[in-house]
Amino acid sequence: MAKMLWKPSNEQIKRTNMYRFMQHVNATCGKSFNSYDALYRWSVEEIADFWAAIWEFTGVISSKPFDRVVDDPYKMPGAQWFAGARLNFAENLLRYRDQRTALIFKGENQPALHICYADLFREVAGLAAALRAAGVTRGDRVVGFMPNMPQAIMAMLAAVSIGATWSSCSPDFGVKGVLDRFGQIKPKVLFTANGYAFKGKRIDSLARISAILKQIDSVEKVVVVPYTEDKPDIAKVPHAVHYADFIAGADAAPGEIEFEQLPFDHPLYIMYSSGTTGLPKCMVQSAGGILLHQLKELLLHTDLTRDDTIFYFTTCGWMMWNWLVCSLATGATLVLFDGNPFYPDPGALWQLAQDARISVFGTSAGYLAALQNAGVKPAAMFDLKPLRALLSTGSPLSREGFDFVYREIKSDLQLASISGGTDLNGCFALGNPMLPVYAGELQCRGLGMKVDAFGPDGRPVLNQKGELVCSAAFPSMPIYFWDDPDKKKYHRAYFDVYPGVWRHGDFIEINDRGGVVIYGRSDATLNPGGVRIGTAEIYRQVEQFEEIEDSVVVGQDWKNDVRVILFVQMAAGRMLTDDLKKRIRALIRANASPRHIPAKIIAIPAVPYTLNMKKVEIAVKKVIQGEPVLNKDALSNPEALDHYADLPALQEE
Repeated sequence: MAKMLWKPSNEQIKRTNMYRFMQHVNATCGKSFNSYDALYRWSVEEIADFWAAIWEFTGVISSKPFDRVVDDPYKMPGAQWFAGARLNFAENLLRYRDQRTALIFKGENQPALHICYADLFREVAGLAAALRAAGVTRGDRVVGFMPNMPQAIMAMLAAVSIGATWSSCSPDFGVKGVLDRFGQIKPKVLFTANGYAFKGKRIDSLARISAILKQIDSVEKVVVVPYTEDKPDIAKVPHAVHYADFIAGADAAPGEIEFEQLPFDHPLYIMYSSGTTGLPKCMVQSAGGILLHQLKELLLHTDLTRDDTIFYFTTCGWMMWNWLVCSLATGATLVLFDGNPFYPDPGALWQLAQDARISVFGTSAGYLAALQNAGVKPAAMFDLKPLRALLSTGSPLSREGFDFVYREIKSDLQLASISGGTDLNGCFALGNPMLPVYAGELQCRGLGMKVDAFGPDGRPVLNQKGELVCSAAFPSMPIYFWDDPDKKKYHRAYFDVYPGVWRHGDFIEINDRGGVVIYGRSDATLNPGGVRIGTAEIYRQVEQFEEIEDSVVVGQDWKNDVRVILFVQMAAGRMLTDDLKKRIRALIRANASPRHIPAKIIAIPAVPYTLNMKKVEIAVKKVIQGEPVLNKDALSNPEALDHYADLPALQEE
């Protein structure tokens, strides 16, 4: 039985946006819900009524109302949402234009920069006019190769205000990684900073931009934002213009934006899969779908208000950047950070949390594990009084990670482990301010998301591991994949296993309380002796050993079966001894099962990660089995894979 770690009081529950929404539904739909469970069941049974209520409750700004919520909520793919409506995504995010702080930006070795909502609006207005003057029109692609800084948000808002489609990569992507993404979508305008900061070093971006432009001939303008120096030399960058000159050249009424009124399903973002098995898939997402889905998650599941200051440790190449930016629609203050989270010391982000008075702190399970390994105790070192919620995603957070948060960060907060994907730019399961927190569990399935765990027979199961599926459509589904006219790539990505049902590729368990446990990617699931095992169950145990810095576990095909191989990256000064192997196996046996025990435990120098900091178990499995890894440029440390090739231990019993 999982341990309860936090529970909101009745007074806290009644102050939440989720509770207010439940009362709104009761009043407008003739219901009498008094629990989240009842509200959730209604949201996935009366799907049209639910999303209509979300539209009204979140105050969507539109120039024309919708004629119909959805034609067929069980048509996947292809459901048509909010036909007839006309709106603009940027207009909804820029609904506040006052002196309250919209953005706080902190770069390494730089003082924090504060920007109010009025100044944000004026800057976006100038950029929008400049983009129009540059010939950008609806449907054109505008892209960013940017650090997580205010100008990235401003460029996105300006682009989508005139109907362009936005896409971005973080500046740590290599030339091929950018070409694999932007090269497919043929952008007209590219925004970049001249460089970025990492571990106290200034790293140039313009040389890579010049190399990229040699192979993307669609770019007509490169707008260079000064960051690591005041007036960077742009002479060698084709079509380049300084950011200030770009805005100054526009002829527009100061402080005005002409928001293009567009259909609900107008293309807003192009997002990318990790690309570890070939060219990244380019997932096109709709303006209305992303707006509704993210507002639902921010307002209801995160309980965000104008009084909050929200932070997420992310780059512009990860969907959590898009998710964070939508917080502007709530009027909250957004905190942006560029740099290494452990520079100049492991407490860097908690110093930021103290200084900015962050109330909602978002990060990854990997960061929390690294923090724990470094012996950082934020509660003892910093004033975190305003902090009321901590969000964690990217990979499953172990029970020990939950304990660490409540022991060393804050005992009285809502820890929301959340899980979804770039594909939907949001979550399938996440937090809930009305519900208790149990160790190792996501609090609930998201409203409007008809999520189940499918067993081997393709039927829903409770209290058992199964495939994460969603059996009804939702507005933020990709409207299509780029360069996929017959939608074969789209169908293959989600619907080739269960026709008409979205299969996400995660291995989960849903319990009687409605809590969700994530066991890792189902395509990386171990299958020794025909028993399916999630890799997270093994990581949970391995993370308890201070001798181990990191690990990756895969299944090796062996004698007509699969055996579990655990690779461990040792902490500095530590060795993998027979005694340590024995203790690892004993803990796994005691806390998981005999099936989970690795046949081999092998020390390696490094664990490979994608650019979005996810372990690439599938790539490791390919290497140990002598298969090619097609796109190493999707990895942040591709050289790490070399350590897994031709290991003698993998040929032994």
